Amino acid sequence: MSVSSTVADASVCTPLPVLGRDVLVPLVTGGEVTYAALDYAASAPALQRVWDDVAAYAPYYGSVHRGAGYLSQLSTDLFENSRATVAEFLGCREGDQVVFTRSTTDSLNLLAAAVPAGCQVFVFETEHHASLLPWRDAEVTYLNAPRTPQQAIETLERALADRDPYGPALVCVTGASNVTGELWPVKELAAAAHAHGARIVLDAAQLAPHHPVDIAESDVDWVAFSGHKLYAPFGSGVLAGRSDWLTEAEPYLAGGGASRKVARRTDGGVDVEWHTTAARHEAGSPNVIGVYAIASACKALTEAGFDSLVEREQSLVTKVREGLAEVDEVKVLSLFGDDAPRVGVISFVVEGWNSSHFAAALSAEYGIGVRDGLFCAHPLVRTLLGSDPQDPGECGAPEAEPGERSLNAIRVSFGAGTPDEHVERFVRAVKELVRDGARWNYRTEDGRCVPAV
Repeated sequence: MSVSSTVADASVCTPLPVLGRDVLVPLVTGGEVTYAALDYAASAPALQRVWDDVAAYAPYYGSVHRGAGYLSQLSTDLFENSRATVAEFLGCREGDQVVFTRSTTDSLNLLAAAVPAGCQVFVFETEHHASLLPWRDAEVTYLNAPRTPQQAIETLERALADRDPYGPALVCVTGASNVTGELWPVKELAAAAHAHGARIVLDAAQLAPHHPVDIAESDVDWVAFSGHKLYAPFGSGVLAGRSDWLTEAEPYLAGGGASRKVARRTDGGVDVEWHTTAARHEAGSPNVIGVYAIASACKALTEAGFDSLVEREQSLVTKVREGLAEVDEVKVLSLFGDDAPRVGVISFVVEGWNSSHFAAALSAEYGIGVRDGLFCAHPLVRTLLGSDPQDPGECGAPEAEPGERSLNAIRVSFGAGTPDEHVERFVRAVKELVRDGARWNYRTEDGRCVPAV
């Protein structure tokens, strides 16, 4: 899964229309400016296409499955056709299941609940907490942060070589880092896992919105991602891949929809026959609007063409990286180095600035929304900053007053809906803040830097 290093002219593809592109926000220095949403890695804005599709369906909304009424049947068809659309988007193999969840975190917790007893799980410390933390009932081996893609492969191979060769094993790896944006060698890691009798799940939360994901081509066993990062912020996610562990596991939630038959026993208990399809783990009334939104986003990205989307995004990445490189006080965080292929996610620190203070100034004085903190990837950010990995700072909370050194970082992220002007304004704002300082006074309130009254 590599991205061409060739930087195409930005005119090869215009930004995809997204909601909020014309929203005006006030500046503390006076006046208003169009909001520059540069926090795509947290939640991407809804594609206009997704919003229009959902709005067109909304009057026909009905209960999914088993309803005799027209709207229920229409909603059921929409729900199951969406499953087929997502399967095609992900390049699912014959026999793979697409299970709808609430998010990437929910998807990986579902899989964690389905791993066989005695399963060994191998996960790099560089993972987002969604893929770092769910494996509470498994034997977990946390792997040190690699400094090259090849080192990642070698680290995994050594760990797998020492495992129990007869027990089940699972490797969990990100496709693109939510901190550095760097692409991981997914196909090679999958080959290493399978060579040692292990399976692999791909956290594609940051990869799927920026780059094509193909289960069959990459030979991963499962893929997890969230709708709210894929321009479909309606509370749905996906776990797609092999069906055997999912079919053999107890339902993720017990309830209606997951059960095929429930019968009362003479001793007062009940006998339950659970579904063996994806419905086994989709108990309750499905989020049909969230699911349809994901399918709509999949179609929109496919029709737009990932080649042109990737080319344009790489031109934005280059603008940001080259602009930040011109500021001596800025240090961009990276595991694999400057030449590593990456998506539109870049984290950095600014010498002499608390990261929360810097992010607050970008928002209040320039109308630019970025993120500061540890990005729910505490071990990785601590490693990159060279700070104490045991420091208990909260996700997103500053650890210093304005102007003091920060143990957190700043993250700028963008994607298919980002106009050139937004990244150009961001680069200009960084240079001005470093050169001239903030034009407003800021104070700490509830653990965050905010403009003083």
